[in-house]
Amino acid sequence: MKKILLQILFTCICFNSFSQETIIRYLSGTDKDHTVQWDFYCSGGRHSGTWTKIAVPSNWELQGFGTYNYGHDKVKANEQGHYKHQFSTENWHGKRVFVVFEGSMTDTKVMINGKQAGPIHQGSFYRFKYDITDLLIPGAQNLLEVIVDKTSANPSVNDAERGNSDFWVFGGIYRPVYLEVVPETFIDRTAINARADGSFLMDVYTRGLHGDETIEAQVKKLTGENVGKPFSIAANLNQGHLELKSNFDDIQLWSAEFPNLYQVAVTLKSKQGAIHQIREKFGFRTIDLRINDGLYINGAKIVLKGSNRHSFWPETGRTLSHAIQVMDVKLMKQMNMNAVRMSHYPPDQDFLHVCDSLGLYVLDELTGWQAKYDTLVGHKLVKELVIRDVNHPSIIFWDNGNESGWNTLLDDDYDLYDPQKRTVIHPWERFRGTNTKHYPDYDYVLKSVATDQDVFFPTEFMHGLYDGGAGAGLDDFWSLMQTHPHGAGGFIWAFLDEAVIRTDKNNTYDSDGNHAPDGIVGPHREKEASFYTIKEIWSPIYINPQPIDKTFDGRIPVENRYAFTKLSQCKFEWQLVKFPSAQSTTTRAVVTTAGKPLPLELMPGKKGVLDLNLPKNWSQNDALYLKAYGPDHEELFTWSWAIKSPSAIPKALISGSNSAIVSTATDKELIVTCDHIRYYFDKATGYMEKVSKPNTDISLSGGPVLAGISTSLNTFTYRNLKKEYIVEADYQGAGSLHVKWTFTSGQSVKLDYTYSQTQDSDFMGITFNYPEEKITGMKWLGRGPYRVWKNRLRGQQFGVWQKAYNNTITGETWGYPEFKGYHAEMNWAVIQNKESAFAIYTDNKNLYLQMLHPALEQAALPNHNVEPAFPSGSIGFLNGISPIGTKFQPAKVMGPQGQKNHNSGEPVSGTLWFDFINKY
Repeated sequence: MKKILLQILFTCICFNSFSQETIIRYLSGTDKDHTVQWDFYCSGGRHSGTWTKIAVPSNWELQGFGTYNYGHDKVKANEQGHYKHQFSTENWHGKRVFVVFEGSMTDTKVMINGKQAGPIHQGSFYRFKYDITDLLIPGAQNLLEVIVDKTSANPSVNDAERGNSDFWVFGGIYRPVYLEVVPETFIDRTAINARADGSFLMDVYTRGLHGDETIEAQVKKLTGENVGKPFSIAANLNQGHLELKSNFDDIQLWSAEFPNLYQVAVTLKSKQGAIHQIREKFGFRTIDLRINDGLYINGAKIVLKGSNRHSFWPETGRTLSHAIQVMDVKLMKQMNMNAVRMSHYPPDQDFLHVCDSLGLYVLDELTGWQAKYDTLVGHKLVKELVIRDVNHPSIIFWDNGNESGWNTLLDDDYDLYDPQKRTVIHPWERFRGTNTKHYPDYDYVLKSVATDQDVFFPTEFMHGLYDGGAGAGLDDFWSLMQTHPHGAGGFIWAFLDEAVIRTDKNNTYDSDGNHAPDGIVGPHREKEASFYTIKEIWSPIYINPQPIDKTFDGRIPVENRYAFTKLSQCKFEWQLVKFPSAQSTTTRAVVTTAGKPLPLELMPGKKGVLDLNLPKNWSQNDALYLKAYGPDHEELFTWSWAIKSPSAIPKALISGSNSAIVSTATDKELIVTCDHIRYYFDKATGYMEKVSKPNTDISLSGGPVLAGISTSLNTFTYRNLKKEYIVEADYQGAGSLHVKWTFTSGQSVKLDYTYSQTQDSDFMGITFNYPEEKITGMKWLGRGPYRVWKNRLRGQQFGVWQKAYNNTITGETWGYPEFKGYHAEMNWAVIQNKESAFAIYTDNKNLYLQMLHPALEQAALPNHNVEPAFPSGSIGFLNGISPIGTKFQPAKVMGPQGQKNHNSGEPVSGTLWFDFINKY
């Protein structure tokens, strides 16, 4: 009998404990990978006019229904989606039941068992719910019917969300739908203000109070360990909400560098015991926007390093998953970003949870893309936005719309629901002490540094269309912004290429021309070159690597750009490596020695010198790598330095060759035969026209030509010096070029050249031609694996790299790294082809290898800002290359590195070695 009573008591305790918590029952799936099939009818477009099934949550266009539209489309489809779903309920006596929609596009009418649950909801990106307690049939099957209009009946909603917006406009129930079951008397929501001084305030909103209840709160660590003592307040029916207050000592503060989280258990009690309990995660931190000064978190000045992020996946549109949210935040952290702006709508709440736990500062945005909600619907949507997101410590600003999409009558609404009183900004506008100017050029920032008093942080800059912007120009910009007395950073446009996979076009990618291919990463988060440029420039352990020369002593200047992290909380490792030869079948470097620098303490914002403590024989290696790790043990960046000069790298010898060098001359051509290979020169131009091996020809021709400069042949001479054969050509015109070929049996062919020019140019150097259709790949020792521009040199690592041919257009077609373009710090390169692979070595530092010409974008802008100039030759060896601009600005207005290469007329000399014999 005693055993039975104990079991009954245990069951009652468990039931009482269970009854305190909110019950969540999903009617849909939880994300893109976990969906539930509902009955569905689409009124127009593809697969319309018949009842079928659809995955929920989803955007119906991605499921094969309706019509795709981008915001800029002048004519948009207006299909209507009808959903039906049957669900069972328990006998939830004494409970209230809500049906909750996390997001539905756009006007959403909800019916339970044939009766409308409440007013039609308008607004695509907001959580809304209805009390359906009295509409349910307890313990039986119930019918949920939802009618979703893709276009709103409210013109202002269409203007703000869909009208001419620069993003895809979809339809459907794209976030989860669930039942929320609570007691009749319950905690509806909370709003927390936990500050860096340990003070804690929480507004608690309840429903169904009788007046004899109390609210008790207990702060806990995430492990469940209590922090401090519980604190409580008695119910007051005359107040709209109850305020609980307390203070805590020795708390760990939340920041993007140290995202320390706590939780608070909030319990509604009556004299009989606990009625309802909820738990909220939060962080202790203080945000302070100091007018005419800067942005401060927990008393430290903060520089925001962020990007704008759409909630997007190519196969599922706005319907995402927890794995995608985590991946996106981790990718941003890998780029050393500490902030993200929601563009242009509030994200899934799960994304904010991830920002809280991994550490990113967030700008949370009410939709309004260059047009605003009307005041009536705006009041409702601001409330839905803030009450959902208010407790996230990651959120530091509220954005009231975007680029004139501001309804100023809503500016004061945010404070109604936010006890932290976060600053409201108008992205693009000067407002409340902030200047968030979009797409400033270099001169604008220069003037702002000198004269502006507003806290400056452009919420969009460095527009990353195709391969322009993003990392290109950032080095100049960031160096200048670091000097801004009131600078608070900025947000690159944009994080990802928003290219949808069109189910109506054989599953091809569609970025709507040049509207959406503007990401740092591709639609499936493929890393583009700017990813690594940003990673280096925004590394909080900042090193400006200078080339290693004879004065190098293993000491490197370093700067701590963290706000809270001491250098001793980071870790450094160095490696000395040797590289395989051009003839090797591997590209992997061999680590000869590894070690750690001597200890160095630097407080945030301070500079010092890091002593690597290298061994005495360090200079006998090919390269030095230095890797830094943050306090989270994640890599910040790996810097690399070439140790040997290119001239010290051994060139491949030609074994067993002792043959005499012979030549044949006609009126039109000169043929030099060395080591059984014939070299053809056009006597009218002086150019090499072909290389002929015993079993194949190599179609290297048309050079060397002075890149981009018009010249004509002045003299062409050749002579046999017994052990050497010399061919020389001299060119004059807008510039001068002197060429000297030296053929020596048993050695690679040597090319010495000297040129001069006086006009500034997009590029400078020499080029040859080789048929693109015959090239299959390349291997090289230099910076890689990505191409570079004059104003995007950072981020690449020195090493041996291999790439197969591709014709990738960044942001339009996918295949990375891109094959074509400029490649930095070439020491040698192997041109792999269908004829016979050959190698070119250089004796000169800082030579760029030009590989072919990148394909033109299908929807390029008429100003060609993102189409840098290339020499007419297909393979070039250059001392200067062209920069790239952004969508809105040419490179020349984006800083010193965006200017053309300056030529003073001083001669520039170089040496190349060509090996057509050895196997590569």
